[in-house]
Amino acid sequence: MTQSAGKAISADDRVRLDQIFMQVILDAQAQVQATRPAQPGNLAAMFHRESVTDALQGCAMLIAGWNEGRVDEAGLTRAAKALRALDMGELATRLERLRQIDEG
Repeated sequence: MTQSAGKAISADDRVRLDQIFMQVILDAQAQVQATRPAQPGNLAAMFHRESVTDALQGCAMLIAGWNEGRVDEAGLTRAAKALRALDMGELATRLERLRQIDEG
């Protein structure tokens, strides 16, 4: 695993923190799926759909990385960027805190 792949999480930390990690991810997915385009029209709908897809794919990458024992950096970056595009900056920040999930 390279440094850019994400932060390694020990097996003990994964067991201890799994519920918290999944709660953050599932909450993000639910909030993203409940959003609507900010403006009417096909173009706004297209950009909204793209941002929702990116956020959900980023969350899926995070789950896959977690199952492999790491916080996936690419997934985290993708999801956070998409959340900010959806005007969900607070949720993006919450997701980014997963980088330090094992430090608390």
